[in-house]
Amino acid sequence: MNAIKYKAIVKNGRLDMPIINLPEGTIVEAILLIEQESQIDIDETAYLLSTEANRRNLIEGLEELKQPQNYIYVDIAAL
Repeated sequence: MNAIKYKAIVKNGRLDMPIINLPEGTIVEAILLIEQESQIDIDETAYLLSTEANRRNLIEGLEELKQPQNYIYVDIAAL
Protein backbone atom coordinates (compact mmCIF):
# COMPACT_ATOMS: atom_id res chain seq x y z
CA MET A 1 0.00 0.00 0.00
CA ASN A 2 1.28 3.45 -0.90
CA ALA A 3 0.09 6.74 0.51
CA ILE A 4 0.11 10.35 -0.58
CA LYS A 5 -0.44 13.10 1.96
CA TYR A 6 -1.38 16.61 0.92
CA LYS A 7 -2.64 19.47 3.06
CA ALA A 8 -4.92 22.04 1.45
CA ILE A 9 -7.23 24.88 2.40
CA VAL A 10 -10.78 25.03 1.08
CA LYS A 11 -11.34 28.19 -0.97
CA ASN A 12 -14.76 29.20 -2.29
CA GLY A 13 -16.13 25.82 -1.25
CA ARG A 14 -13.57 23.96 -3.39
CA LEU A 15 -10.66 21.74 -2.49
CA ASP A 16 -7.91 22.10 -5.05
CA MET A 17 -5.56 19.14 -5.22
CA PRO A 18 -2.42 18.71 -7.29
CA ILE A 19 -2.52 16.44 -10.32
CA ILE A 20 -1.35 12.96 -9.37
CA ASN A 21 -0.12 10.82 -12.23
CA LEU A 22 -1.57 7.38 -11.55
CA PRO A 23 -2.16 4.63 -14.09
CA GLU A 24 -5.63 4.50 -15.66
CA GLY A 25 -7.94 2.27 -13.62
CA THR A 26 -6.00 2.63 -10.36
CA ILE A 27 -8.32 2.17 -7.40
CA VAL A 28 -7.85 4.79 -4.68
CA GLU A 29 -9.55 5.48 -1.38
CA ALA A 30 -9.71 9.12 -0.27
CA ILE A 31 -10.14 10.10 3.37
CA LEU A 32 -10.53 13.78 4.27
CA LEU A 33 -9.39 14.72 7.76
CA ILE A 34 -10.89 18.08 8.66
CA GLU A 35 -9.07 20.17 11.26
CA GLN A 36 -11.36 22.02 13.61
CA GLU A 37 -10.67 24.33 16.48
CA SER A 38 -13.88 24.30 18.40
CA GLN A 39 -15.28 25.13 21.80
CA ILE A 40 -15.18 21.41 22.59
CA ASP A 41 -11.37 21.43 22.18
CA ILE A 42 -11.09 24.43 24.50
CA ASP A 43 -13.39 22.82 27.09
CA GLU A 44 -11.40 19.57 26.97
CA THR A 45 -8.13 21.43 27.45
CA ALA A 46 -9.55 23.39 30.39
CA TYR A 47 -10.77 20.13 31.95
CA LEU A 48 -7.43 18.38 31.47
CA LEU A 49 -5.64 21.25 33.16
CA SER A 50 -8.25 21.74 35.91
CA THR A 51 -6.46 19.81 38.66
CA GLU A 52 -2.88 19.50 39.82
CA ALA A 53 -2.99 15.71 39.30
CA ASN A 54 -4.15 16.13 35.68
CA ARG A 55 -1.47 18.74 34.97
CA ARG A 56 1.22 16.51 36.49
CA ASN A 57 0.07 13.49 34.40
CA LEU A 58 0.09 15.56 31.21
CA ILE A 59 3.59 16.88 31.88
CA GLU A 60 4.84 13.36 32.64
CA GLY A 61 3.27 12.10 29.40
CA LEU A 62 4.96 14.86 27.40
CA GLU A 63 8.31 14.00 28.98
CA GLU A 64 7.84 10.32 28.04
CA LEU A 65 7.35 11.38 24.41
CA LYS A 66 10.90 12.76 24.42
CA GLN A 67 12.25 9.22 24.99
CA PRO A 68 12.21 7.10 21.79
CA GLN A 69 12.56 3.86 23.77
CA ASN A 70 8.95 4.43 24.90
CA TYR A 71 7.64 4.45 21.31
CA ILE A 72 5.68 1.54 19.90
CA TYR A 73 6.45 1.08 16.21
CA VAL A 74 3.84 -0.46 13.94
CA ASP A 75 4.57 -2.03 10.56
CA ILE A 76 1.68 -0.72 8.45
CA ALA A 77 2.25 -3.43 5.84
CA ALA A 78 1.58 -6.08 8.50
CA LEU A 79 -1.84 -4.69 9.38
